[in-house]
Order: sequence, then C-alpha cells, then structure tokens
Amino acid sequence: MYELCGDLGVRKLPGKRIYTGLAAALSGVLLAIALVAFARPAAAQAPGTPVEETVANLAAGRVVIAVVKDAILVATVENPIEAETRPPEPVPLATTRVGVILGAVQWSSPSTQQEIARLDRELPHLRGPIIASTPHLGAVQGGSEASDIEAIGQGLFERLYEVAKGLHAQVDLPPGEPLAELIVVDYLAGYGPEVWQLSYGIKQVQEQGDYWTTRVVRPTFLQFWPPEKRQPRTLVEFAYPSDSAPTPLLELLRKKDPRLEKIIASDPKMAEVAAHFLEGTSNKVLASDATQFLRAALDAIAPPNARETMASIKEDTGIAWILPPPPEPKTPEGSQPERPANAPTLIKPPQ
Repeated sequence: MYELCGDLGVRKLPGKRIYTGLAAALSGVLLAIALVAFARPAAAQAPGTPVEETVANLAAGRVVIAVVKDAILVATVENPIEAETRPPEPVPLATTRVGVILGAVQWSSPSTQQEIARLDRELPHLRGPIIASTPHLGAVQGGSEASDIEAIGQGLFERLYEVAKGLHAQVDLPPGEPLAELIVVDYLAGYGPEVWQLSYGIKQVQEQGDYWTTRVVRPTFLQFWPPEKRQPRTLVEFAYPSDSAPTPLLELLRKKDPRLEKIIASDPKMAEVAAHFLEGTSNKVLASDATQFLRAALDAIAPPNARETMASIKEDTGIAWILPPPPEPKTPEGSQPERPANAPTLIKPPQ
C-alpha cells in the first residue's frame, strides 16, 4: 500500500493506501446533527431575531463488505440511534461500482419545511474536476477508473462545502471522526476489486462574537482492498458513529459469539464460510454461500427493527440487489417531521 503526498511523492505504507487532499481534515460526529446557521453575526442581531436552523439527519450503522470468489457483497445494517436516523444504503454509481454515505446525509430546514440536500440521492450525479496540482489515485493505479473515484469524491466535497457554508454557530465535534464518509466499492478494469473510504471533515474560524465561518476540507482517501500480499482476505467493515459502533462481525466470529455459533452449527456450509473468513481466505467462498451466511449473521446481530440492505457486484453482470433498500415513509410534499425538543445537537453550548 502507498501514501500519496503532494510534495513527497509515493512511499510504502503498511496495511492501507492513503491519499490526502490539500487540507487536513478536522473531523467528528454526534448521534444526530442539528446545525444552526445565523444570517449575520450574533453581536449585530437585534433582540428577538429568529434563528434559522439547519438539521442534518445521519445515515448511521455498519457497512460489511465481502470480496469473495465470484462477486463483491455489500451489506448494510442501520444503527437506529434516534427516530430520524437513516439506514446506510448502497447507491449504484456505475455498472460495477456502488457508494455508501455514512454521516450527515439528509439536510433540511425545519422553519421552511424544505429539504436542502439529500446526498445519497444526489450522489450518482455529483462529479467534480480533478485538480491538476494534487496527487492522484491514478498515479498508483493507473486508468480512468481511479480518476473517476477522485471525481466522485470531489463532487461530494463541493456539495458538502456548499451546504456547510451557511453554518455560523460553533459546531461541537469530537475529534477522530468526519462529518460524513463515502465508502466506494467496485471492480476496476485490469486491477480487480477495490474498497475505498473517503472522509470529510470541517474547519471553523471565529469571526465575531458567536459568528463562525465553516468550511468542509478536502476528503482523505483510504484504500482497504486489495490487501497487501500475504495479508488476510476477509471481511471489511465500517461503522458510524464510532462512539456507538457495534462489535465488528469478524471480531464476533473470533470471540465465538453465541448468536453466530448457532448459525455455524446449523449447516456445514455455514461453518465452512465462517472458517474462510476467519482464515483470511474469503476469495475461496462462492457468492451464493457467502450471501446465505451474511444474511443470517447480520439478522442475528442487528438491533431490533434495524433496516438492512445487501447488494452484489459481479464483474461480468454488474450490480444486483439481494435485499433492496426499504421504501421511504410517505410524508406530505415539502413537509418535514418535527424534531424532538431534546434531540442532540452539534452546537457548542454557551460557556
């Protein structure tokens, strides 16, 4: 794996390939997000001036990816941490590519009852230019497909940047996690399966009183597949937010979780699949067997009433739904459900 650094070129790294944009990410997450944007500095506001609130609902949960003998399986399980949590959903981006957004995915204005952004729906149409002065993924991989991942990352960055520009209150983000993540899974022609994690952080500068300027910084790119030579080929998993992240499925298998042991004991084929994941030989598992195992395992460990999805990607036939995203609840056009008064917020409390 490699790290691409703007002035340092390419150098070897253990475990993962890393690409960083021009700016460093300051990141964080909370259970759900209520972001307040002031029309002008608080010091200049007249008493009683209404505050415009922007609410961002999270796509929260786990994404489990299995690269097996004849397919890539992408499964998601919601972590319903509050009423307005959204399930992470694979979004087709090309014939053999899906993206999954975690974090702040749905932005709306309660005062106007209008949706500002729905990033998962917009994702297939978000493309940005590759900035000539930055290092490129193609420098390592080669080909237009790598550059296309950069273009997708840049497109989502520009959309998030535009949405977040209106945030003028101090946002209280714990360190260590981004405002949003994009997981990209695909087959790259002449290269094979790959898994990328793109992370988007924010930076704030205090201008006057309680008035802050906010900007999203360029994403960082981490490659999680393919692994290094002689490294295990097994499940890849992401979770958001990390402070309520469940124990990864692979770790539960290692610990012989009773819920999974019951599945393994029920069928020799399920025991075989689990053994391959534990041994790091997922490339020997057929997609049909892996699908059966993952569906049973994720059902067993999912929170009550959590929504799930699963898709497969095959190099020759492309994307197919195994468990499609659940239908969205119908609400009157232009309306948004009321946010509970005690809903968590990213706004930093007054000192």
